[in-house]
Amino acid sequence: MRIDAMSGIAQIYQANGKMKKVESATAMSKDSVQISGFGRDLQIAKEAVAAAPDVREDKVAEIKAAMANGTYNVPMSALADKLLAQSEESIKF
Repeated sequence: MRIDAMSGIAQIYQANGKMKKVESATAMSKDSVQISGFGRDLQIAKEAVAAAPDVREDKVAEIKAAMANGTYNVPMSALADKLLAQSEESIKF
């Protein structure tokens, strides 16, 4: 092997090493994320639902008062519809 060929090979390796450094500098750039308007709206809606109470206390108090007064009336057709819907769900396999 010739000694002068070694310096040529060393130059090639040095050039490749410099290129790798440039590539790694670009690879180290920070990632970024852009959220669409729909995504922002969806996030706001999720936060609003999470902040809302699970139980509507005003409705519960209204129904309790009506039951205590004896004025709470459920239409029998509505009760029958609910009972049928529940029985149909329990029958499905």
